[in-house]
Amino acid sequence: MPEIRVLPDKVANQIAAGEVVERPASVVKELLENSLDAGATRITIEFRNGGKAFIAVEDNGCGMTPDQALMALETHATSKIRSAEDLNEIHTFGFRGEAVPSIASVSRFTLKTRPADAVTGSEIFVNAGKLTHQRETGMAPGTRIEVAALFHPVPARLKFLKSDNTEAAHITRLVRLYAVAQPQVGFRLVEDGVEIFRSPEATALQERVREIWGRQLAADLTAFEPVETSGMRVHGLLGKPGVGRTTRQEMVTIVNGRPVDCRTLAYALVESYHTLLPKGRYPLAFLFLDIDPHWVDVNVHPSKREIRFRDEGRVRHFVITAVLRHLEALSTGLPPVPLQGGRITLPDEVPEQQAAVDGGDSEGGGAAPNPPAPEPAAQEDRPGSAAPAEVESGGRVNVGAAPGAVAASAAPSPASALPRIAPPQAAPPFRLTGRLVGRLGNGIFLFEVKEDLVVLNLRAARERIWYERVLRRFEEHTPVSQQLLLPLPLELDPLAASVLRERREVFLDAGFDIEEFGRNFFRVQAVPDWLPEPNVEQCVRDIIAGIGRRAGDFQRAHIAHELLAKIAGERSGSGEAASDAMVNGIVRELFLCRQPTVCPNGKPVFFQVTRAEIIRRLGG
Repeated sequence: MPEIRVLPDKVANQIAAGEVVERPASVVKELLENSLDAGATRITIEFRNGGKAFIAVEDNGCGMTPDQALMALETHATSKIRSAEDLNEIHTFGFRGEAVPSIASVSRFTLKTRPADAVTGSEIFVNAGKLTHQRETGMAPGTRIEVAALFHPVPARLKFLKSDNTEAAHITRLVRLYAVAQPQVGFRLVEDGVEIFRSPEATALQERVREIWGRQLAADLTAFEPVETSGMRVHGLLGKPGVGRTTRQEMVTIVNGRPVDCRTLAYALVESYHTLLPKGRYPLAFLFLDIDPHWVDVNVHPSKREIRFRDEGRVRHFVITAVLRHLEALSTGLPPVPLQGGRITLPDEVPEQQAAVDGGDSEGGGAAPNPPAPEPAAQEDRPGSAAPAEVESGGRVNVGAAPGAVAASAAPSPASALPRIAPPQAAPPFRLTGRLVGRLGNGIFLFEVKEDLVVLNLRAARERIWYERVLRRFEEHTPVSQQLLLPLPLELDPLAASVLRERREVFLDAGFDIEEFGRNFFRVQAVPDWLPEPNVEQCVRDIIAGIGRRAGDFQRAHIAHELLAKIAGERSGSGEAASDAMVNGIVRELFLCRQPTVCPNGKPVFFQVTRAEIIRRLGG
């Protein structure tokens, strides 16, 4: 059996760094939180090459004496707690005492600090966990920490980092979150010598969001006035009904001033908007929850990214009640009616609700219906006229002429003179006549095929047609674009802007013409012909969100093309107002597709009810 031994401090610190320092943004997070705990009112963050080459965080906090600065480099050295009981009431950001020594063990680390009552400051330099020197230095009161050559002692870790643009986007998003969460603190962010944003302290929340996150997003938010109950207070900014995103990137939850990932609060927001947004979309929100520290456990995750509530049902019920009151007031145009002097009284016991928040983000499947796109080929049949139909023994129903005859007999509209999916090589086993006999609501059409009944979802049929049509364009490198009369301005968050820059060729292949017009600002000048102009901004955001979720896969072009083709299908319209002739034309084109039985999301396009099944259900 191998001998059991105690690990050297250097190795232990590097292992701890694997938990605390996942990427350059993790370094910024830990140092920024220490600055906030030091009482800083101004914080400057600088970085180069996505934080891999250089990171510096400077504040005007209380500073440290030379002895305290040395002690801060010891493992589990902290000024935030004294005993285990203190973990039940955490009022600070950092308290584990792992961050500073862990960061110093995997970088070239320089710490400069000076208390306000000291004449000079102290400088400490550590290289890969080894103390090199400590000396006096001149500086203003506060602390400045520089981290250079991150992960140089463990080069294998560098292979797991993303591109400079992606890592920079993560840092920018992190600083934005803390700048919103701490409006009383002034933040300045500098990337590669260029100032990204500067936010003065003590600005109004909506104004700070406008400065940091952009005017477009701020225009979709409404002020959420504070609501209190015993031990809890919630307020912030909430998105207008009907305005949503395909990811949770702009659904920000802040608990006691700390930006966190919290399933309880995420569920409460999604549940509050469930009748106001399509399925698969998430509300915009900057939700602040102030809660008694005894009720929350912030020591769940090594990097304090997640939290847990002592009574999740009570917190969830309180937030849902408060948000629903706000949304109801928006819909009625009247101010929220205060409950018991502005306070909500909750029962001692709240029935537990389902807390399972959807684990993955929808790829736009729940998008709201859009204006109809150009129609597939339609034959000028009279309403209710018969259309040839094909049935296979496996239950597949082909409503339309034989594949060879369709291309010749269909009279395509100008909009349908587009690349077509190649017809099947072999004819189906046998053909039968069929006709459109009726329609139900929501684009459901009924066909009589011999003695059987076929129920078809026209929207799903259109999605399949457009999906394969757009894929064919990618295969043939023939995108069809239309110029916008006026370019559409588009302001993105740093992560989304990084994705767009790195995957610009995907948009070009699809027929988009998007040019950069300043940092994180773009102009959309042309779009594919399948995209109605009112849906341009939301569609571009959906595509970027899909690419961002599957960044690794999008090195392979066909996956990007499939996502774009799927979004094109979802923009095909519901088909509720389609004429009988148009429906027959769409159905004929459906059976020229490679896979006509299901839509791009895998749902059936039609199903068949046999005469025998109908008679059996009628008791015959």
